[in-house]
This record gives sequence, structure tokens and C-alpha cells, in this order.
Amino acid sequence: MEKSMKIDETIDINQANNDLLGKTPSVHADKTPVARLVVLGVYGLLVLLGVGTGYLLSRGGGKLVGNANQEMINTGTVAGVADEKTFKDSATGTVEKGSMNGEGTHKLVREGGESQTAFLISSVVDLDQYIGKKVKVWGQTFAAEKASWLMDVGKIEIQQ
Repeated sequence: MEKSMKIDETIDINQANNDLLGKTPSVHADKTPVARLVVLGVYGLLVLLGVGTGYLLSRGGGKLVGNANQEMINTGTVAGVADEKTFKDSATGTVEKGSMNGEGTHKLVREGGESQTAFLISSVVDLDQYIGKKVKVWGQTFAAEKASWLMDVGKIEIQQ
């Protein structure tokens, strides 16, 4: 008479060894308390750096983050940042209120028709003060989805 074995029973070798040795398997068995402290220290450092960065950015007042020490000018005819290297693109036209499907807060109407209109935002200059005036603006061009030209104005000068 032969002994028969059940084929559908499987044995997990690792589990059997752990059972014999009295060990309970753990995903984090190799981490020591020192390693856990290091991980917690890194997380704490990251939180502190994030809070510090937020604080420094908020002190810039939203004006030219990273260039908060720029010299500002306001002579009555010229306003904005004195350094034209930061805002190197320029255009001349008449400032009007309005945007292109939410891109920009104002527009600079230039000679040559609607295709030459530049849509403006400003992190430095209050563009409402220049509505209806012919001006020259210096700024930084940004990619736009709807507008043909979107510029962040850093300096503005009233033209005669």
C-alpha cells in the first residue's frame, strides 16, 4: 500500500524557517533606531527649509522674487526697476485695460494693428496709472497660450 501526498498543499520555505527559529518577519527588520532618527532628522530639516523659503519669499512682498534688492525708480515720468538687464524686452504703445482670455491685466496697443498688441502684467509697476498714455515699457516676455505677446513690465516711461 502506497502513501499518497496532497499536491495542492504548498510550503513556504522562508515561512517554515522563520517558524522553526521563532522569528517574525518584518519589512523594516534591518532598520536600527539610529537609522530611524536620521530619517526623522532629514524630514525635519526639509520642513524647516520649506518654512524658511516661504518666509524669505514673503518678505520680498511679491516684487521681483530673487531681486528684492533692486533699485526702484519713480520720477513721475519713469517708474519701475532701474536695472534694465532684468527686463530687457521693450515696446512702445498706448496702455489700455484688458486681457486676452485671462492672459494679462492690460494691453499695449502698438502701431501695425491688433497682431502687434502686447498683453501686460506687472510685478513692479501699477499699470492702472498709465491707462490712455503713450509709454515705453521694458519687461520680460512669457509664453502665452492665447495672447500673441505676454510681457511682465519691470519699467515704464511716459512718452511725449
